[in-house]
Amino acid sequence: MLTTPDFAEITADADISTGRHGNRAKCLQRIVRLDLPVPLTVALPFDTVRAIAKGRMPDMAALTGIFGDGALLSVRSSSEMPDWGGPGTILNIGMNDAVAEQLAATHGRDAAEQLYLSFIRCYAVDVLRLDADLFSGTMTPRLAKAHFEDEMEEPFPQDPAVQLTEVLRSMARAWEGTTARLLRQAQGAPEDAGLGLVVQRMALGIGQGISGSGVLQFVSSTSGEPQVTGRYLPQGQGRAALSENAAQFIECDTRGPALEDSAPDAVAALRRAGELMRKRLREEMQIEFTLMNGELFILDAVRCPRNARADVQIAVALAEDGVISRQEAVMRIPPFTLNQMLHRQVDPKASRDILTRGIAAAPGAATGKIVFTASAAQSAAAQGEASILVRRETSPEDIRGMHVARAILTERGGVTSHAAVIARGLGVPCVAGATHLQLDQRKKTLTVPGRKIFHEGDVITVDGSSGEVLVGAPPLIEPVTGGAFATLIAWADEFRDIGIRCNADTANDVAAVTGFGIDGIGLCRTEHMFFDPIRMTVMREMIFAEEADDRAAALARLLPMQRADFTELFSLMQGKPVCIRLFDPPLHEFLPGDRDGIRALAEALDLPVSRVAARIEALQEFNPMLGMRGVRLGITVPEIYEMQARAIFEATVAASKDGKAVVPEVMIPLVSAMREVELVKARVDAVAASVRAETGKNFAYRLGVMVETPRAALRAGEIAEHSAFLSFGTNDLTQMTYGLSRDDAGRFMSAYVSQGVFHEDPFQRLDTEGVGELLLLGAERARAARPEIILSICGEHGGHPDTIAFSRAAGLDYVSCSPFRVPVAKLAAAQLALAPDLAPKRDDAEA
Repeated sequence: MLTTPDFAEITADADISTGRHGNRAKCLQRIVRLDLPVPLTVALPFDTVRAIAKGRMPDMAALTGIFGDGALLSVRSSSEMPDWGGPGTILNIGMNDAVAEQLAATHGRDAAEQLYLSFIRCYAVDVLRLDADLFSGTMTPRLAKAHFEDEMEEPFPQDPAVQLTEVLRSMARAWEGTTARLLRQAQGAPEDAGLGLVVQRMALGIGQGISGSGVLQFVSSTSGEPQVTGRYLPQGQGRAALSENAAQFIECDTRGPALEDSAPDAVAALRRAGELMRKRLREEMQIEFTLMNGELFILDAVRCPRNARADVQIAVALAEDGVISRQEAVMRIPPFTLNQMLHRQVDPKASRDILTRGIAAAPGAATGKIVFTASAAQSAAAQGEASILVRRETSPEDIRGMHVARAILTERGGVTSHAAVIARGLGVPCVAGATHLQLDQRKKTLTVPGRKIFHEGDVITVDGSSGEVLVGAPPLIEPVTGGAFATLIAWADEFRDIGIRCNADTANDVAAVTGFGIDGIGLCRTEHMFFDPIRMTVMREMIFAEEADDRAAALARLLPMQRADFTELFSLMQGKPVCIRLFDPPLHEFLPGDRDGIRALAEALDLPVSRVAARIEALQEFNPMLGMRGVRLGITVPEIYEMQARAIFEATVAASKDGKAVVPEVMIPLVSAMREVELVKARVDAVAASVRAETGKNFAYRLGVMVETPRAALRAGEIAEHSAFLSFGTNDLTQMTYGLSRDDAGRFMSAYVSQGVFHEDPFQRLDTEGVGELLLLGAERARAARPEIILSICGEHGGHPDTIAFSRAAGLDYVSCSPFRVPVAKLAAAQLALAPDLAPKRDDAEA
């Protein structure tokens, strides 16, 4: 065995590691340790490849000498992680005039010329980057060498060491190129990630007896279930079997010829090899093999490709079979992988006619007819038609249409815009901030520069996972949330050490996550309960009431509606905590903004149009998100919060009759001063006392604060003295800390991130430095004042693994997130709890 600082022969006891030689080199060593038939192989470590890229070559005579004279070689890339990719494989290095003549004598002239021509083309185009057209069409080795000499002004190299030198140099420099670096960084690779190279003696796959090459695996890449998948190409090389029409099946198959028909012993050996790899490498592997005159060689084995469903199925099956532990199964699945199982996805094999791109605001994909209004979406749903709601930006008035639309597309906004937040809660795909869209609401048309005009009723597909809007209806893959998925989430529940609640506003929202298992509702936004048309009318009557008695009468009509809502939520949650945020948005959001809407409202209220328009104008604010909303509305129009508190407590009494005690959590929004909490608390306590007296039933409740302003975070100590819990609303807290509108930031956010102003979009990933410091200060001061206080995060950041890591470190009790982010959050929380004791070690595990 020859080992030098520049390269090492891969043997059972060679010093080969993933961190120095890459994943493929280490995997080949494991296969060697299993006594499987691997051709002679040499590994070049990262440092050697870096040196080659800079022009310093290893001892090529020593390297080629390992394989002996006349050997044909292949070179494969070996990055540290398989997903980081690398340059493509180069085969048949060492092919020259002399070797071609030897092969012609042993394998036939046609086979020899085929191999030689294939190598000349590959060497010229893939290694030296010559024009592929020069070597296309009908060609012979003699003609191809002539073209090569004309272009390079030198003969085609005959020395195997020269050929190998150029191949190694080309692959090393390709890895250092800008495109390759960006691609691997997109997969999570560090900027200085290294590349190893693996040089292997060729097993030709071309011979007199049963000879050929093939690729197979023993599970389905789409379901993860046991299934022999692969192809075999007689007289073939490399992975050509996967693309050639002449390829055969592996196992006997009624659809056509199979390798098992002619070489049953070889197929049996491959099955044994696959089972051995599964047990010893603890993974489902895809095997690349060659048969040469009936003799089996295993050239390579990599983790078999798989989608999210298969990834989960494989991990769970390995754990259930005792190959890996349940903890490792949980650690193996990247949390965001689960998004692909929770929502429909565009089939990866489908062609994509991309109309435009925006921000991937809510995952999943859906196809439907374009509609431009919420009412049109409702009409389409009534007729059983799928619709895509297209808006410049959505408002609370669009809620009903958003509930029935298959997907939402907006010209403005970002990941925390109204459209994005509601879509994630509903589990509806959303692309926001598609700034190239040109909408004409009056003509009901959608235009993208350079494309045709789309009209209402035209079919498009919204891919909220990629941020792409597609023309037409590509095939979709249905979500899968049972079986292995449910098992994995159950295991995650065993290991996580932080609570996971969901943001849910209605019984439908709760029903959507019942199968996921939640610890409670961390945010119920009560204003979303008012967007039913009947309730909207009553709400508007309350807004237009000029006398307290008229306002009280309107609220009295809303009371039983709210009570029924809360009773249903409490009953569904079966004693689990439900945190109800009191009314938050400014009142003008419940009023129409267009002429037709104002006229319809005037008719409903039996008021002159001019009076309605004047009242709407009077309610307008220069900056409504910082104006009369939240606790400010509760203090200046206290009847609203009093009605809601009564509804909550009466529902508490009604839901507690079933036996399980209900302890509601009442949350005050947008607090910035302790006195605000005192005022609202006094009124809520008074309502609770009144309900107790009226019903004769005693009940408990917790009153807390949604910390959304920087001042509330800084004054959390004194606010905590009057609060049973504090929940940090990171959406508004981020807006106010940065002075950014989450609905408008998308216009410049990409420029800010690309130029390094922000590391990440702070509305997508929690800013742990700025906003995070406010959270830490608030948590520390609240705990100091009231050690038993419950602390949490309930903003859209709550379901992100980074936020969960931050919350655990900060000592928060739970996070709350959109319903369809709950499984992602659970898996991330479990991995963070396990990480100190069980980081995945499969890359360097001994076979």
